[in-house]
Amino acid sequence: MSIYSRYILPRVIDCACGMGKLRRLRAGLFPQASGVVLEPGFGSGLNLEFYDAKRVSKVIAVEPSAEILELGRARIAAAGFPVEERVADGEQRMGEDASADTAVLSFTLCTVADPSRVLDNIRAALKPGGRLLFCEHGAAPDPDVRRWQDRLNGIWGRLAGGCHLNRDPRALIEAAGFRIDNVTQAYVPDAPRFAAYVTSGVALSC
Repeated sequence: MSIYSRYILPRVIDCACGMGKLRRLRAGLFPQASGVVLEPGFGSGLNLEFYDAKRVSKVIAVEPSAEILELGRARIAAAGFPVEERVADGEQRMGEDASADTAVLSFTLCTVADPSRVLDNIRAALKPGGRLLFCEHGAAPDPDVRRWQDRLNGIWGRLAGGCHLNRDPRALIEAAGFRIDNVTQAYVPDAPRFAAYVTSGVALSC
C-alpha cells in the first residue's frame, strides 16, 4: 500500500464525503434506517449522526480500510447504539443470512471492484422485505457530461481510490433483484458535474 493510499487518501475521502451538500442528502434519507443496520463501505462513520438511536439497535460497519475506520473513532464512540466493526470488503458474506433489517450504501458502489456481488451479499443479509437506503453518484444522463465521465474515469479512479464515474447505481440495484420504492436523481449544486450526479432513495428486498 502506497503512502498516498494509506495516509492521504483516507483523509481526502473523509473531507470530500463530509461536505455540507452531501450531508444534507444523508440527513434526508438515513434517519429511516431501523433495527440491525448493515453498512458496507462504512468509511469514517459519516452516516452515524443521521441514524435515529431510538430506531436503530445496532450498526454492522463493514469497511476494508482500517485507516479510514480509525478516522471515525470519535463518531463510533459517540453513537447511541452498538457499532460492530468488520475490516472486510462487501464482496465477502457480511454475516448471517436474513439477519439485517436495513442496509445502507453511500458512495460505495462507485468504488467496489464487483458491485453486483456486493449487492447480492446485501440481499442475502437482509430479512425478507428488508430495505436498502442508497445514496450513490454515477453515470449522468447528459451526453456531454457522460463523455467527460468516460474520458476521466481512469485517472479519477487512480486518484480517488478506485472510484468509477460512469457506473449506473440504479441499474445495478435493480439488476440485483431489488425493487425501487422511491428514487431521486439530480446533480449536486455547485459541484463538478462529472462527479456530481447522485441517485438516492429506498429499495426493497424481494
